[in-house]
Parts: sequence; C-alpha cells; structure tokens
Amino acid sequence: MRKLLKGVKRFQEEVFPEREGLFQELACGQSPRILFITCADSRIDPNLITQAEPGELFICRNAGNIVPPHMDTTGGMTASIEYAVAALGVRHIVICGHSDCGAMKAALQPESLVDFPHVKDWLGHTSSAVRVLKEKYPGKSNSQLLDPLIQENVLQQMMHIRTHPYVAAKLATNKIKLHGWVYDIKTGSVFAHNPANGIFEDVRVDLPDEIASRLAHDHSHDHSHDGGHDTVDPAMPQGSHTFAAE
Repeated sequence: MRKLLKGVKRFQEEVFPEREGLFQELACGQSPRILFITCADSRIDPNLITQAEPGELFICRNAGNIVPPHMDTTGGMTASIEYAVAALGVRHIVICGHSDCGAMKAALQPESLVDFPHVKDWLGHTSSAVRVLKEKYPGKSNSQLLDPLIQENVLQQMMHIRTHPYVAAKLATNKIKLHGWVYDIKTGSVFAHNPANGIFEDVRVDLPDEIASRLAHDHSHDHSHDGGHDTVDPAMPQGSHTFAAE
C-alpha cells in the first residue's frame, strides 16, 4: 500500500498539473470511442498497450475476457456493454485475450476448480472454445492447446457479444465495429484477427497501409464463425505475422 500511496502523491504533484487541462475536460463527462474488453490479469494494462489517453477507452475486465451471451438476468458485463454501446455510443469493440492466460489454463483443466465453484461456472462460457480445440486436435496436450484456445476464446466471446441487443442493432446498421485481439506479454506484440483468412496477424506500426487497413477490418457482417473456426494449428511454428503455439 505504501507504494500505491507514493504513486498517488506523485500523480497529484507531478502528473496531474501537467495534464490539468485534459482532466478539466474529463471532469465534465466522457465520450470514449472504444469499448475494450480484456482479462483482469494484473499484467494487462490496456492504456499502456494502446498508449491511449484517459477518457479514450471504456474498459471492462474479468477473468478470461469473457462476454456471457445475452440473458434477461442482469450482470455486470451485460450492463456495462449496454451502457457503452447505447449511452456512450462507442464505435469500436475490442475483445482482447493474452498469452499465458490463467483462466484458459483452468478451462483446460476443470477438475482443478473443485474448490472454486464460481470460477468454474464463469469459465463455462469458454466451454465451446475448449470443445472446438479438443475436437480438432485430439491427443494434443493442454500446453499445446493453450495458445490456440486463447485465440478461439476471443472468437467465441465475439460471437457471444453479437447476442446483446444493442450490439446486434449497431452491427446490423454498420455503426459499430468488432475486433478480436491477442496480446503477447513476453514480446509486447498484438495480434488482430483477420476474418478474411482466419489468422491472428501481428499488428505492427510499420505495416503497409493496405495490410493495416485489412487488419482493421470490422466483423460487422462476418457471421461465418460457428465454433469451428480454423484457428492456428498448435504444431505450426510461430511466424512473424501469426500468434501460434510453439
């Protein structure tokens, strides 16, 4: 706690005065353009990864970057998504998984969750992604399936968020764009799902404009993923433009 308090003091004395104009604007309201859904893992910092300013991202975090399918029962994710899309009018939704995800490790070993009933129930929202990978790659170890599952889970949650009424309406009218990302903690790389080829491709600052534009392609009209998406083969060596298991 002492470190946190020192951080607050430094923010108030050094950082805030330099950015006071920005905070004066933010004090009157927010107008983020992006809903960023990611894992609660302490190693993931959306603003640091994207270099976004305060007020630019509306961030929702939970174990496994999960979006439950829409239900009549109110939940924190459902309410936050509804508010971001309908009230704040975000124009982009990013669902971002990450390497070495503990939630995905647990999803591959549900027997390890006997003492964590709420976590087990929550990770039930990843069950389709787990089943897809085990069906496609029988005999592969959990360690071999981890990276492909991280990708497949992002795609699964992208399917789930389409069931939310306001999201469905905005996608249907092309007023919102949906993106699937995976962040590699070790290298700092970010991989964006390209619906044209089904691959998570490395988003690099030096990408040619035409490739960058393709990676930014929205999933507004891409309904092809039915739980059997061609994720990267766990046996495939890692390349410079894909996020695959080693």
